[in-house]
Amino acid sequence: MIKPKVGRMFLATCVGSFFILILYFQNMSRSASEQILGRNSFSVKSGRSPLQTLQENDQLEQSAVQATLQGRRQLLEETCRTHTRKRRVLGPEDLRHLIVDDKHKLLYCYVPKVACTNWKRVLMVLTGNGRYREPLAIPANEAHVAGNLRSLSEYTTAEINKRLRTYLKFLFVREPFERLVSAYRNKFTRSYNTAFHKRYGTKIIRRHRADPQAEALKKGNDVSFEEFVYYLVDPQTQREEPFNEHWERVHSLCHPCLIHYDVVGKYETLAQDSRYILKLAGAEGEVKFPAMSKSTRTTGHMAAKFFDNISPFYQKKLFNLYRMDFLLFNYSVPAYLKLR
Repeated sequence: MIKPKVGRMFLATCVGSFFILILYFQNMSRSASEQILGRNSFSVKSGRSPLQTLQENDQLEQSAVQATLQGRRQLLEETCRTHTRKRRVLGPEDLRHLIVDDKHKLLYCYVPKVACTNWKRVLMVLTGNGRYREPLAIPANEAHVAGNLRSLSEYTTAEINKRLRTYLKFLFVREPFERLVSAYRNKFTRSYNTAFHKRYGTKIIRRHRADPQAEALKKGNDVSFEEFVYYLVDPQTQREEPFNEHWERVHSLCHPCLIHYDVVGKYETLAQDSRYILKLAGAEGEVKFPAMSKSTRTTGHMAAKFFDNISPFYQKKLFNLYRMDFLLFNYSVPAYLKLR
């Protein structure tokens, strides 16, 4: 086992003999990184891995984008130190959302409702050995088929350790309540999402609607946002099962205080952050990140309207539920909330 001379290290373990080594790099110098990565570890067009390129860029005169991304990374580290006291262990289940691109040495933690469909499409182009050429030509449902991309949880312990140490790790985040409203709109107000209606809608109506009609109990297709909020803050919900990934908190999906992410992209700066990551990977000539459609996007103004009928009591309970995502990724408390 490698004992790094820099960074923070802890051992994550789960049932049986499964061990995952997490290396927490902080302010790593070039010489120190070479001791761990090896001078000839991986090669992209520049002869360096994306992680090595990022580390070298950090020590050069920075562009505005580089400085912004470095600031996010530092703020995340500081917030983790301040608010995280227990270092819980990680197991294979915790790594399911980390997608691996071995060709370009990338690890991407996907977060539903934060452009993850397009990022999966891009990674299918990058890892598809020529099968895919244009991201938007890939149907959305095909982008989410499990076998089309590899998850870090599928690798052996040694392979996991190696990738966590040496690959560029990135994720994209979004204002938590905009993401939540986007998930509600997509899963509970679209007629085609019958699986979600039956799986979650019927349960929500049965538990949180007074005198529900038989048809609503059967179909679950008319859940209100207020009922959805009641379901989320109800302690019984998480006692029964984990949140669905579409409304699970980012810190629970990607574990940013346990895994050190090299780039924290944001939905609000999606295009520039995506270009920067593809440039680090030497892949900007292979694929372009699709332009975001603004016609159906959930905005802050739209999210505010959904909260009109939520009482201050439940607004506060919901904010407390998502509080860590607000803190970790530097999102302000929405002005429309009545928390006092």
